[in-house]
Amino acid sequence: MRSVVWVLVGLLGLNAEAWGQATPNAGARPLLQNLLPAGVTVERDVAYVTNGHERQRLDVYVPAGEGKRPLLVWVHGGGWQGGNKDRSPAIAALNQGCVVASINYRLSQHATFPAQIQDCQAAIRWLKGNAEKYRIDAERVCVWGASAGGHLVALLGMASDTKAWEPIGEHRDQSPRVQCVIDWFGPADFSLFGEVVANSDNVIGKLIGPTNGDANEKFKVASPVTYASKDDPPFLIMHGDKDPLVPLRQSERLQEALQAAGVKVQLVVLPGAGHGGPQFLAEEQRNAMVEFVRANLQPE
Repeated sequence: MRSVVWVLVGLLGLNAEAWGQATPNAGARPLLQNLLPAGVTVERDVAYVTNGHERQRLDVYVPAGEGKRPLLVWVHGGGWQGGNKDRSPAIAALNQGCVVASINYRLSQHATFPAQIQDCQAAIRWLKGNAEKYRIDAERVCVWGASAGGHLVALLGMASDTKAWEPIGEHRDQSPRVQCVIDWFGPADFSLFGEVVANSDNVIGKLIGPTNGDANEKFKVASPVTYASKDDPPFLIMHGDKDPLVPLRQSERLQEALQAAGVKVQLVVLPGAGHGGPQFLAEEQRNAMVEFVRANLQPE
């Protein structure tokens, strides 16, 4: 991934992204457009659910050239109540020959969980259903997300076959399964936050919705650790040990669950890092991400 595009990540302020705070997006699209490699074809605001909600849309970036390409999908954060697809750092992967998609999903003020993961899975199925149009290799898909987006990509990796929620949208013949996951400081086990967050006016309470005395079951259904199995794809997890919003213990629990299931997982703990910040963009972390994607999306 080229350094000039990684600069974009800092400019767009991933470190400002918080549970309940959507980062401003003024001027994001012109900035992204100016930094795109030559020859990239872009389609914006494409509906992945016909006649669906205004948030059920995605952007697709297709690099120049022929042949099928691996797909990298960015899922934004923002506490499940803010954020948008316009600010995708995943466009850096265009320089590696990947097709890139950035998706929006319904926020908690629009619908409570599982609407968010239903949307993400619908977007993956839609992209696979349109693989020929966008020159996507549907068997080489990586998902990457931060914070609330990290929670959703973990679910994409671990709950592709679950019956816990109904599929929505078209292309239901396609599997939402992905081949690898990059999770930046996403919540993984809601039970660790305690029942105090249920039925409250915080981001988790708003995501889960009224529990009617069944908070533990709702936490279980929404927690990626619930779905750990030997069939899960490899994970690269990054988390700061000074994160004030999503404690490091969340990613440690995810690592433990995946390891117990026999899944390949790497947890990178960044000393002194909070909820995002420049440490996540250091050369060592960039190289780790590049090598992780290359290793897991190589054609067989």
